Amino acid sequence: MATKLYLDDIRNLPDESYTLVRSYNEALTYIKENGIPAFISFDHDLGVDENEKLLPTGYDFAKYLVEMDMNNILSFPKDFSFYVHSANPVGKQNIESYLNGYLKFKNEKRV
Repeated sequence: MATKLYLDDIRNLPDESYTLVRSYNEALTYIKENGIPAFISFDHDLGVDENEKLLPTGYDFAKYLVEMDMNNILSFPKDFSFYVHSANPVGKQNIESYLNGYLKFKNEKRV
């Protein structure tokens, strides 16, 4: 089982150590089957549907992970880390701020 997840609707894997998921739904399926991996590389914008409506984003996936962890359904590994490779600067900052804030809170709560 890969312990690195790469969420992106267009880009190819940076290397073979990652598992590629192309959408929010694929990412959910992966997490439900395998748990939260030790490392996730996030894209923010994950495309549009057939009606040109924006699909759920990497930020939505980050919020899902936090919700699952807060509700003790899934847990972030103790050594969890992430990177946001998105070209969307606002989306990138949103994911980073959200996850860093939660992980800081979680680590302070452990102490």
